[in-house]
Amino acid sequence: MKWTAAVLLIGSLCPAVFAAETRQERGKRVVYEALQALGGDAFLNMQDRVETGRAYSFYNRQIQGLSVATIYTRYLVPEPGKPMQREREAFGKTQNEGAILLTEENGWEITFRGARPLEPERYKSYRDGVLRNIFYILRQRLKEPGLEFYSQGTDMIERVPVEIVDITDAAGATVTVYFSQFDKLPVKQSYRRRNPQFNDFDTEETTFAKYRDVGGGVKWPWDVQRRRNGDKIYEMYSTSVEINKSLKDDLFTLPADIRMLDKKK
Repeated sequence: MKWTAAVLLIGSLCPAVFAAETRQERGKRVVYEALQALGGDAFLNMQDRVETGRAYSFYNRQIQGLSVATIYTRYLVPEPGKPMQREREAFGKTQNEGAILLTEENGWEITFRGARPLEPERYKSYRDGVLRNIFYILRQRLKEPGLEFYSQGTDMIERVPVEIVDITDAAGATVTVYFSQFDKLPVKQSYRRRNPQFNDFDTEETTFAKYRDVGGGVKWPWDVQRRRNGDKIYEMYSTSVEINKSLKDDLFTLPADIRMLDKKK
């Protein structure tokens, strides 16, 4: 009863408090409240991150892969239209089961046989996912020319009242983000992406949960789930998240003596 009363109170106050705001003003306010909830300046000054946990992949709603994964991420100087971060996804408890290396320009799949360039469509999917990821937007894109915010009102997700904001860049790419009205943190995001095989659109949806302080007041979700057209395709349950570890260049660079494999046909 107390929880219900609190939700009703929030709903009754919002129209009166924010009636003078335009959709753009309200959308921008909600986004910047989320930035403060994630750590404000400490979040903006996060240079790198190491996430370790259990990663699951799915196909036709069935688990296709399970591994211990360690994801290394380092931010670069922002540049519009490019995923200005470098990422290394290493698999296995001793990180000896292969890796994926992703940069602002391209990506490779690394195994004991060597390094194989990622297929163009796979890298494009990664690039689009980064550019429309709410945490990347907050860390890297807030000062980007042409970035706009539009409030789409409120709703309920899993019994949590949320503020809904469309974030659109200068190229017209939009992501819809749902922010908790209680703690201001992102709960879910969704965007559409063209499927080149069927010439239609896929709906990419990601949910975020179990936020924890990962150092210096920065909060990060330890439970991330992705769905495509309603079907679960990926889950990551972190057991450790650390930031500002001074990650070195060699972690994000192919060894000079690695065997280069042909692209998959």
